[in-house]
Amino acid sequence: MLRSPPPDAPESPSVPQASILRLALPSPLRRLFDYLPPRGVDAQRLPLGVRLRVPFGRREIVGVLVEHAETSEVPEGKLRPALEVLDREPPLPPHLLELCRWTSQYYQHSFGDTLSWALPNLLRQGEPAEARVQRFWLAAPGAKLDDPRLTRAPRQRQALQTLQQHPHGVLHELLGQLGINKDSLDLLVEKGLASQESRHHAPVEHHGGWLAQAELPLNAEQRAACEAVRAGFGSFHSYLLAGVTGSGKTEVYLQLIRETLEAGKQALVLIPEINLGPQTLSRFERRFNARIALLHSALTDRERLDAWLAARDGDADIVIGTRSALFTPLKNPGLIIIDEEHDASYKQQEGLRYHARDLALVRARMERTPILLGSATPSLESLHNAASGRYGLLRLTQRAGGAQAPKFQRLDVKSLPLDAGLSMPLQRAIGETLGAGQQVLVYLNRRGFAPTLLCHDCGWISKCPRCDARMTLHQGSGELRCHHCDHRERPPRKCPDCGKLDLRPVGAGTERAEERLRILFPNYPVLRIDRDSTSRKHAMRDLFATINKGEPCILVGTQMLAKGHHFPRVTLVAILDADGGLFSADFRASERMAQQIVQVAGRAGRAEEPGRVLIQTHLAEHPLLVQLTEQGYFAFAEQALSERRAAGLPPFCHMALLRAEAHKPGQAEGFLDEACAEAEHLQAQLGSDVELLGPVPAPMERRAGRFRAQLLLMSTARAPLHRLLTPWLQVLEGMPSGRQVRWSLDVDPIDLF
Repeated sequence: MLRSPPPDAPESPSVPQASILRLALPSPLRRLFDYLPPRGVDAQRLPLGVRLRVPFGRREIVGVLVEHAETSEVPEGKLRPALEVLDREPPLPPHLLELCRWTSQYYQHSFGDTLSWALPNLLRQGEPAEARVQRFWLAAPGAKLDDPRLTRAPRQRQALQTLQQHPHGVLHELLGQLGINKDSLDLLVEKGLASQESRHHAPVEHHGGWLAQAELPLNAEQRAACEAVRAGFGSFHSYLLAGVTGSGKTEVYLQLIRETLEAGKQALVLIPEINLGPQTLSRFERRFNARIALLHSALTDRERLDAWLAARDGDADIVIGTRSALFTPLKNPGLIIIDEEHDASYKQQEGLRYHARDLALVRARMERTPILLGSATPSLESLHNAASGRYGLLRLTQRAGGAQAPKFQRLDVKSLPLDAGLSMPLQRAIGETLGAGQQVLVYLNRRGFAPTLLCHDCGWISKCPRCDARMTLHQGSGELRCHHCDHRERPPRKCPDCGKLDLRPVGAGTERAEERLRILFPNYPVLRIDRDSTSRKHAMRDLFATINKGEPCILVGTQMLAKGHHFPRVTLVAILDADGGLFSADFRASERMAQQIVQVAGRAGRAEEPGRVLIQTHLAEHPLLVQLTEQGYFAFAEQALSERRAAGLPPFCHMALLRAEAHKPGQAEGFLDEACAEAEHLQAQLGSDVELLGPVPAPMERRAGRFRAQLLLMSTARAPLHRLLTPWLQVLEGMPSGRQVRWSLDVDPIDLF
């Protein structure tokens, strides 16, 4: 590591203008910052991409060198020197630095903050971009247990005995497991009876063949998909693998990855949720004799950096991760796979609002690498790209292993009494399935015991004091909870309005369905899987271990159950309420509802026993439900795309959404009114054709105590929209009214809420 003088070292009296360093700093300001090099460091010898520690106000922060400059707008006397150069070589390879620059420009976000999203937390804090240094304790040569200095020190003698049993040393992190006290070791070191040694963490080398488990035979469609992607190895090609649930998409991934490894390349696999990580990792570990790195937000900072460095240095053959793993550097990239490419989890909703699927395509093009997007329910954008020839379309229409597609039944519940959301016909079907020794999955995308608490006398409803939303009753924790701002409070004993005691839970959530199912079917386990029940470490793993025993049980949960899981003993899927997506103001609601229904239905009948899906609905003859259940997802998608085309909605237009929120009513709209006027003025100058809709209050106007509004920009072409955004954002950053509100721009928003 290069070291520079302390910050109070005297500055050079004359500074050559060619020695100015232009840095990207982790700041919301969309600009670069000029610094002088540390004293004694030749600026021209510093490669682009290295990190430097610099003074910033009263703080010290870590920035990334992105340009060498000859002149600066900052007066020479006010230019401050950087404090320290942190790298000999850039931690990010050039193509990822370029990807971050592209991301910053496309999503109209600070370049420095974009780089912060791309770097592990420890690197942002200035830690060395090197493999971990591990501390080992060793017994000194010739040290004896009968040393007189240990006569009255039994703990030191025991520690020395343990060290002598480990001639290669004891890792510091294992001291507690071996019952060794560090104070005892320090005293042994003082007496010359032990020593401490630092060693760089050595990566595990790959040995032998790549397969640890035999591959499954492919059917004709799977072979055709593999051959199509294989033909694109070594260059950029994009493919959409659209396969029905259970059609063996994962086997296609695995066999393509094996060929990637045999070619000496690395594979990057993105998954939508952390909860899919252990299952995916287990399947990959069973199949491959390979070094696999898992990257997601549940890792410690050190674990994440270790995996990141292993991928960068070529010490990891396969990298599996969630959205942010997109920025992981690969020494020898060979293949990128985006599983469940339709999933909204790939879109970051705070800070840098990027879409990992879309950026993965940009990265694949930059690295000249093939990319495969897979889903049983592809997004309408991806299907449109396939129809336009941008993606190669690969179809899997048959379930693997001869399994049959589940049969759908729309269960009209208009005139049926519901017991915690469960109709009598559904209860009978659950009982029959359990009696046959099979498993049942009950899907309800609503956490908690009941969506709200109601006074039966006066009609009072429990509302969040900080949001325009109702509070959800969580019986397990005994509290009312807002799922938007996480405000929590104890349920009242009597009605706050009329004082009566008849407060009733209204509607059903997963807790209430679980409770009722336990009563109705006391002889069978009922396993609830939602964000509340899986928050404890290893909770999901333990639940899946119970499910995979294959014994009759009931799974009840939210959309966490719908994503990519393989439950071979589930033969009945029950969807308690399919009507929510039919009335939403969000134009994507029907697409998401169709995807959820098909995905959760795909958990049924994945083995020998045929599966069936019961959909409870008050609108059994709704055209969308009829088409989806009788003709399938792709017929629905074709119809939905034609409707989007007629309405001029994505993917046939391009959007950007300017959101603003403030503590006082009217402030957000006032800022957006000014912003709209500035956009209209710029449009007149640029001659661009961008439609401005709004400003209007957000669909949920008050959230977490703030009043929210939004302004939507739409264009039939991408170029005019982005031509307007860049100068417009520069104007907005200088507007005085913008300092009174919190505002953000979302390019390509996936929801308008």
